[in-house]
Amino acid sequence: MVKICCIGAGYVGGPTMAVIALKCPQIEVAVVDISVSRITAWNSDQLPIYEPGLDDVVKQCRGKNLFFSADVEKHVSVADIIFVSVNTPTKTQGLGAGKAADLTYWESAARMIADVSKSDKIVVEKSTVPVKTAEAIEKILTHNSKGIKFQILSNPEFLAEGTAIQDLFNPDRVLIGGRETPEGTKAIQALKDVYAHWVPVERILCTNLWSAELSKLAANAFLAQRISSVNAMSALCEATGADVSQVSHSIGTDSRIGPKFLNASVGFGGSCFQKDILNLVYICQCNGLPEVANYWKQVIKVNDYQKSRFVNRVVSSMFNTVSGKKIAVLGFAFKKDTGDTRETPAIDVCKGLLGDKARLSIYDPQVTEGQIRRDLSMKKFDWDHPIHLQPNSPTAIKQVSVVWDAYEAVKDSHGICILTEWDEFKTLDYERIYQNMQKPAFVFDGRNIVNADKLRQIGFIVYSIGKPLDPWLKDLPAVA
Repeated sequence: MVKICCIGAGYVGGPTMAVIALKCPQIEVAVVDISVSRITAWNSDQLPIYEPGLDDVVKQCRGKNLFFSADVEKHVSVADIIFVSVNTPTKTQGLGAGKAADLTYWESAARMIADVSKSDKIVVEKSTVPVKTAEAIEKILTHNSKGIKFQILSNPEFLAEGTAIQDLFNPDRVLIGGRETPEGTKAIQALKDVYAHWVPVERILCTNLWSAELSKLAANAFLAQRISSVNAMSALCEATGADVSQVSHSIGTDSRIGPKFLNASVGFGGSCFQKDILNLVYICQCNGLPEVANYWKQVIKVNDYQKSRFVNRVVSSMFNTVSGKKIAVLGFAFKKDTGDTRETPAIDVCKGLLGDKARLSIYDPQVTEGQIRRDLSMKKFDWDHPIHLQPNSPTAIKQVSVVWDAYEAVKDSHGICILTEWDEFKTLDYERIYQNMQKPAFVFDGRNIVNADKLRQIGFIVYSIGKPLDPWLKDLPAVA
């Protein structure tokens, strides 16, 4: 029986291994992590991450050929294929601070693999890593190998949170990069055989190591660039009276461009986009390509601009101050159908409003109060370190309350900020909400999901990103 072990039981490792176990019943799959609380959650009825369809997959396989364990070394030592899906946070100090990936956890995983291995292994990069990481890992493994042979493969993930299980069941492509040697080719084939249980072989792309590593960064950079492009257009639409939805629909019908990732919003979030672009910027700078680095840096700058522009719209609309005013925040996750808050635009928007002394009442159907408070008190990039290295008891922020009901969040508020496109926010009883708010009552729609005209008929003053401005807002400066 082939044995697979995945180091790291997070958003990538957990779902990916669960689907491999489901589709390959003859393979034994172990997911290991040093966080005992996370492993306990994977073995319980309350999984540590929310992802539609994940519960069913785990329940079908857990205890049969899918195991979750904190005994890392035991499972690593007997595995034939080891996926490494550990954190690769952005460095906060030293060389490359603020841009380069911190490979501390990757390096310690590699040293541990070399330490406990008693047979030849295929080691698969599953985390998003900078180009040439495989080479560094290879050096650590070969210099500590004690005669054991290691083959390194790059198998980047292309999962979108909220649709990860469907993405795994039916991927656009599976990318496997390896050494162009007989041993490398054999290792690529071994991993290809795993995926070929359910993925058509023509969708399994094989490349050299560097192409696979760079393809992951490039894919995320291109997607983020599309979002920043449409968000830059949204600012111009507001200034000119154009409607960003009509503009993006129009350009999306061009077959060369296509309709995806063209929704204007308060900004992109998630664990990969910003981190991968910063990584790309650093690699370009290290390779003497400052013009290319500056091009990609601008994608991040436009994203930051969009968040601060949104905060400024809120403050300027409400008589240039939100001090002491209750603002309801609907949605904290970076997108719907996930509880993930990594780099969510909600963090910067909330911090911006708190900076002007607003009182926030926050509601999200999938994010816990502890997570929200931790995010609002954490320094940038700390979120990407393992959970046991994050602050346990976040500093209480007095101006923030977290509630478990949208109507409770908006009661007596001066304004509502919609920051995640959860479906339930489209069908709320806005007549009832209006009656229970301070007047004038404002809605700032950061996801363009509500019917602005209907809300205006009820009596709301509405700001929708990239849409013609409410008469109330027209005379106010478009500060940024």
